[in-house]
Amino acid sequence: MKRIRSLLAGAALTGLLIFPQQLAIAMTVQPVILNLTLSGSGMAQLITVENTFATPLPVELRVQALDFDQNGIKETGKDPGDLLIFPPQALIQPGQTQSFRVQYVGDPDLKTSKHYYVTVAQLPVKLPAGQSAIQILYNFQVLVSIAPNGVKPAIKVQSAEVGHNEQGKPIPVVTLTNASTAYGYLSNGRLRITAKNTTGKEVFRRTLSGPETQQTIGFGLVGANQTRRMALPIELPVDGGSVDVSFTPDG
Repeated sequence: MKRIRSLLAGAALTGLLIFPQQLAIAMTVQPVILNLTLSGSGMAQLITVENTFATPLPVELRVQALDFDQNGIKETGKDPGDLLIFPPQALIQPGQTQSFRVQYVGDPDLKTSKHYYVTVAQLPVKLPAGQSAIQILYNFQVLVSIAPNGVKPAIKVQSAEVGHNEQGKPIPVVTLTNASTAYGYLSNGRLRITAKNTTGKEVFRRTLSGPETQQTIGFGLVGANQTRRMALPIELPVDGGSVDVSFTPDG
């Protein structure tokens, strides 16, 4: 059996279960981000899993806490017991959707944001005697975040420079800071990007709304008290020169 793990920020994922001469989409998971609260109805939210395959789909939900470094999220592989999931496992019939309740049960006096991956793991199926197959099982990771009550993020652009993507094309690279105990998203604001050539002439200007930012780079999570370096996948018209990036939060 071969297990493959996959994560795409900002969109539901699909997994594949492959048998000889057969390829089919097995499940979809929504949403991919949950923002929980310490009190009220927001303490619990639902993850829904739809089985679009022709056979029953066994799944299991697993939790692990996350840390941050300069490049973003780091998996810890540890479940601190802060999230309660019900049911933890299910067998979803073909064409049916199963809802899983995710509730925060950790420290009610949280001082700084916490983040977790809830992995929706497709479990292997038992094959009939004498039948062989290759099962490719996908894990779908849902980002779950929670912040202290009444605290807002404070995301700012510390610096910006011209970098390069994998194809060698010039792109903006920004260093972001968040001097708050609450996490925030770049998609909850506007990004303005301007670039100048080596003579100081402006050669590029673009402003991204929140939805445009989400579509272009994803949600852009910046953790509490985090400094994060992020390459923006936006090609600049000229190499060299300088680039300026500013962030304005909504509201």
